[in-house]
Amino acid sequence: MYQQISDALRQKIADGTLLAGAQLPTEADLIAQFGVGRGTVRQALGALVNEGLVVPMRPRGYFVKERQPMVFRPQAEFRKRPYSAEMDAFVTEHSADGRKPRQLIEVAIVEPASDIAKRLHLEAGELAAVRRRIRWLDGEPFNVNDSYFPLDIVRDSEIMRPEDITRGANEVLAELGYRQMRALDELYVRMPTPDEAHRLELGPGSPVAYHVCTGFTADGRPVRVAVTVLPGDRHVISYERQWEQPQDGAE
Repeated sequence: MYQQISDALRQKIADGTLLAGAQLPTEADLIAQFGVGRGTVRQALGALVNEGLVVPMRPRGYFVKERQPMVFRPQAEFRKRPYSAEMDAFVTEHSADGRKPRQLIEVAIVEPASDIAKRLHLEAGELAAVRRRIRWLDGEPFNVNDSYFPLDIVRDSEIMRPEDITRGANEVLAELGYRQMRALDELYVRMPTPDEAHRLELGPGSPVAYHVCTGFTADGRPVRVAVTVLPGDRHVISYERQWEQPQDGAE
């Protein structure tokens, strides 16, 4: 029965009968409507909370969650930097939308996980530098972005400083002689790890998109692996593609 109740409420949210910010029927109303006990009603409401569709605001009741998703554009990686002299790309773009962005940057020297080491072509025991960022919009953590670099090429560069790089880490790599000429994007959807759930303040039942971008120089050397974790209820992932003109006679 709790699934029937949550299905009915979920459908009303999906079709716009219950709009963002609207209050759901009270527990007493749902008990009367479906002829069930309070525990069943609370189980149904808890399922919707775990899905990120509603939020409890005791003692007033439950309300449809208001969403203003962030548009994540992987192709923005290739825009010319800096957007402005004072702010990095993330802060500039979302400040222009009228939102309040901020980010926390940490830098560390690590022996990366095997999947990162493999993408960077690092041997066992080789170290990497990682710039870890948590990005907030309007006071809510929206995503985490961890960028890994072979330590031997960035050791004495700005990349090792835990502060904004207005022209972008990609341009710093280019100045060091490692300009990225192509990138491989991988996109996975899964449940978050405990660390990701903690960093992003995620409730149970919230899936994430896991975007991995590996940047290569012209001679094929991987010099950067950027891992971005995007909560599913806070993002729209937008890709832009351009078709190449086919050669004469080709389809």
